[in-house]
Amino acid sequence: MIDESAKLVISRRALLRGLAVSTLAAALAPRRLFARDGERPVRLGTGAHTYEWDRTWPRFPEGVGFGSTHGSVVIDATGRVFCSTDSANAIMIFDPDGRYAKSWGKDLAGGVHGVAIVKESGKEFLWLAHVGRHEVLKTTLDGEIVLRVGYPEKSGIYSKADDYRPTSVAVAPSGDVYVADGYGLSYIHHYTAKAEFLASWGGPGTEAGKFRTPHGIWVDTRRETPSILVADRENRRIQTFSLDGKPIAVLAADVRRPCNFDQRGGDIAVADLEGRVTILDKDDKVVTHLGDQPDPKKRAQNGVPPAEWKEGEFIAPHGLRWDAAGNLYVSEWLAAGRVVKLRRV
Repeated sequence: MIDESAKLVISRRALLRGLAVSTLAAALAPRRLFARDGERPVRLGTGAHTYEWDRTWPRFPEGVGFGSTHGSVVIDATGRVFCSTDSANAIMIFDPDGRYAKSWGKDLAGGVHGVAIVKESGKEFLWLAHVGRHEVLKTTLDGEIVLRVGYPEKSGIYSKADDYRPTSVAVAPSGDVYVADGYGLSYIHHYTAKAEFLASWGGPGTEAGKFRTPHGIWVDTRRETPSILVADRENRRIQTFSLDGKPIAVLAADVRRPCNFDQRGGDIAVADLEGRVTILDKDDKVVTHLGDQPDPKKRAQNGVPPAEWKEGEFIAPHGLRWDAAGNLYVSEWLAAGRVVKLRRV
């Protein structure tokens, strides 16, 4: 028989054990609920650039996925999102609500890298920089090729087409076209709207006006006189040029292997390959970094498996685009394929 004092000790021990278990459960429950139920989206940024990581985007049907995403993202006038991939679905299209709509470009698989979207006489077109085919293509939104621009033979720089591996294309308000040979010989090539060759500038080097992988190019219209932004990736800097290729400045922005740009009002978004997105203001000062990858070993690592991906943390941002509502879509250089929507708060 257990006496009353023993019963008291047992009761107190049971009570303490119960309190400990309850306390532990209370401490763990919010984390379990967050991971399981997704009640609280991960929030990034600050001020006007505050976003939530949208885990509901995109929505694929059974058996469909991105495949390797080593490309770009653009958005048409109706809000449809176009993502380029290395798969047989070279261009994947999503409705504004995030549902997969269709894809095209089986014959373009394995090299659609940079994508720009432009409007001409009320109709939209895509410009595609194709690394593997050593050319730039102009297509309709449904994939009909309307113009092919081969390697810039008239530049006198290239001895063969294989030396030319364009990574990005941009179109000025005048219609002039600029192509960055990021994976080739590190030149920028300038064409008329009809793809007539005008000039080339840049070339390999570390001094101002030279490049080490001019990966991305953008026509910056934030000021009265437009200029050219170049993501000089392996020099870890951004350079600006006049529309005829004269160097203006090397930006002192805090970037990590910049890949590509987008513009919204006076702000520029930069896809930093080493695990984050950077927002610059009208004066090219850093406003915020989004989704900074805390593990240096995962930054710019194409082979990180989905099991190691975390919401709120980028791995290898490669292309990006704001939609009309200010939501930001980020395409990452990942073999398993990831495009993220950051919903503006």
